[in-house]
Amino acid sequence: MVLPAAVAYATVHKARENNRVVSVSTRVVLGTAAAVAAARLDSAVSTVVNTCFVERHNGTDRNRCRRKVRNSYGFSKDRGTHRAATAFSYFSDNFCWPVRTLRVKGEGGRCRARTPAMAAGLTDHVWSLAEWLAHPAVQQK
Repeated sequence: MVLPAAVAYATVHKARENNRVVSVSTRVVLGTAAAVAAARLDSAVSTVVNTCFVERHNGTDRNRCRRKVRNSYGFSKDRGTHRAATAFSYFSDNFCWPVRTLRVKGEGGRCRARTPAMAAGLTDHVWSLAEWLAHPAVQQK
């Protein structure tokens, strides 16, 4: 797989002493420091390189997919089953569950619920689980 030249990727590194964070630094992994700085300036939600979005996603994923929780009866031991459960959790999360912070003002001043898929323009409504499960994963031509 070849990534586009415009991809900018940086990581966060925390230095610890006595189990306390004493400094935080970033390292550019892909792209240039200027590209990472430009991405930070263009961001509507953050001005620094951070891991909060990934950590929030992982926490939500673990909460909704019992196969990712250690020391439980639902923990996955089979890779195929784990992948299927992950896909179900990830895609149903994006299409079936509205996110409070994505609400928009509708007619009459009422807020309209939106899912991440709605915010990305992939759908125009919140899907029910039955509707999502009935939709084929691969579209036939």
